[in-house]
Amino acid sequence: MPLFKDLLKSGESIFRDTIVLDYDYQPKVVPYRENEQMRLATVVRPLLQGYNGRNLFVYGPPGIGKTTACKHVLRELEDESGETLPIYINCWKDNTTYKIFYRICEDLGFKFLQAKRTNELFALIKGSLNKKPVVLVFDELDKLEDTDFLYSILEDIYRKSIIVLTNYRDYYSELDERIRSRLSPEFLFFRPYNESEITGILIQRREYAFVPGVWDEDTFKELVEKCVETKDLRIGLYLMREAGNIAEERSSKVISAVHLAEALKKVEDFHIKPKEGLDEELQLILELVKEHAGKKIGDIYAAYAEMGGEISYKSFQRRIIKLQEGKFISTEKVSGKEGNTTIVNLSNEKKLTEF
Repeated sequence: MPLFKDLLKSGESIFRDTIVLDYDYQPKVVPYRENEQMRLATVVRPLLQGYNGRNLFVYGPPGIGKTTACKHVLRELEDESGETLPIYINCWKDNTTYKIFYRICEDLGFKFLQAKRTNELFALIKGSLNKKPVVLVFDELDKLEDTDFLYSILEDIYRKSIIVLTNYRDYYSELDERIRSRLSPEFLFFRPYNESEITGILIQRREYAFVPGVWDEDTFKELVEKCVETKDLRIGLYLMREAGNIAEERSSKVISAVHLAEALKKVEDFHIKPKEGLDEELQLILELVKEHAGKKIGDIYAAYAEMGGEISYKSFQRRIIKLQEGKFISTEKVSGKEGNTTIVNLSNEKKLTEF
């Protein structure tokens, strides 16, 4: 048996294209989301017919294709209709009215914006967007610090469709009544992918990302099982990339169970979003969790209140959920003499199957 037949030669790679393993990669076809994409297109269609568009509130767990499907519809809109402007804003990155207006102005091609105030930015937006119809997508709406921009757009931009994305259906009830009455959206729930759909998507990405035959089939099945456990497609993509990187670092032509096992150790430190993207309140709560890891959520909130924290317990719980979704922390429901409670830990203290 030749000693070096399973080793990569200089310049060889097991990868074809690593970009398709990015969780924000936009495939030409979004599988298993045809019905949802049709609903998205339906609310936009009146704009193409010369009427005002409808608004849509999209919700569902993270990592199930909400963003991908919306961006796909925007891309098709841009390709097919030069008259309708598509604008996408990620509210995790741009989480205030000023930042959102600044981003929209940049997308519209305006320059020298640094010295302009919020109302001056909106004056530019209003003048530009009222010349042609526009579809505005606001992703991760629950990460916002304020929603004043929504009121301004609803009031002063005429031919538009507004699509908002969030993980929570009940976030709608937290919006200002003036915004809700003007938004009056339809609601679209994105169900989680089932096992066969996750398998199909990961197989498709594997075909695009890797040279044929580099995956040991039993190893790939184990990877799919881990992804199904978390119900988050992004975990599967992360594991594929990391296992491939580990195999290539060792000059292996085959991605084996050993490489996946090492990737699984790394996934415990994997965060869907960079820590730098957290607002000050979330960073403060994350630091508190580090200090009080393993304690009840009520005890951590008490520590927060002692420090002068001003948000309510309900709002504190919501921020704990946000940190959990970003894989910064993990939570565990436990029962005791005092009833059910939630224990909070840092994510790297938990195994992947407990996420």
